[in-house]
Amino acid sequence: MQFNLDRLGQWTPGRAMSVSKGALSAYAMATDETAQLALDGRIATPVYSIVPVWDVLQEAARSVAPEEARPRVVHGDQDIRITTPIQAGMTVRSRAAAVGVHVKESGTTVVLKTESRDAENRLLNEQYVTEFYRGVTGGTGGGEEPPEHRMPEELATADPVSSPTYPIAEDQTQRYAEASGDHNAFHLDDEVAQAAGLPGIIVHGLCLMAFAGRAVLDSQGIDDPAAVRRLAVRFSRPMAPGDALTTRVRPPQGDGVRFDATDGAGEVVLKDGLAELAGGGT
Repeated sequence: MQFNLDRLGQWTPGRAMSVSKGALSAYAMATDETAQLALDGRIATPVYSIVPVWDVLQEAARSVAPEEARPRVVHGDQDIRITTPIQAGMTVRSRAAAVGVHVKESGTTVVLKTESRDAENRLLNEQYVTEFYRGVTGGTGGGEEPPEHRMPEELATADPVSSPTYPIAEDQTQRYAEASGDHNAFHLDDEVAQAAGLPGIIVHGLCLMAFAGRAVLDSQGIDDPAAVRRLAVRFSRPMAPGDALTTRVRPPQGDGVRFDATDGAGEVVLKDGLAELAGGGT
């Protein structure tokens, strides 16, 4: 299967979305947020940034990836860089482009970039999304690699300064799907998930990312989601509803707060986590 390198760097047409208090509040509740500003729908939590770009992201991915490869795609990495938090009442205009295709022995990665701006054309956020097409090899690649956020070895082996555990509800995927617009059957239908080689439905990676981001803020004594300037993770293992996520927050350094997260069996489900916070990362 060949990926279309001619489409690299070509932006999709922009799409506008009006952001309501109800939508922000619903997303906060679907991710078990505790910050009152978010629950009231006044300000978006960091991972809500995916909602306005969801459609353009799919357009950009399909512009380079052959349709027959799409059933083999998994979400590999997410890197959200926030300039101005999304707030209720904003009109958010977003676009996306595939910026890299990289062929590996085990499959092919596609690097996507998104950009969201407000009605005055002020940049709200940029995101890098890496998709991995399992077992799809051959052909040539090119373009950009995603920005690096690998955890330094000395921090990976360091004792956590905080390790909060949050339960993942049995209905978490249904609630998250409604609030986010991500109705992928892997998260909602046991039969479809099992046909793809999964044990059953799995929790949306971005939902887990939201849980981990909240854990990082809690570890720093911060209850304002607007403090997050960058949030990045690599998705390393699926997780089932009804389990519990433990986020292991490492000692803060100058470039931010590093973290990873495990399921109830101690398996790492989110790795190479990085949160950069207002005020220099800590």
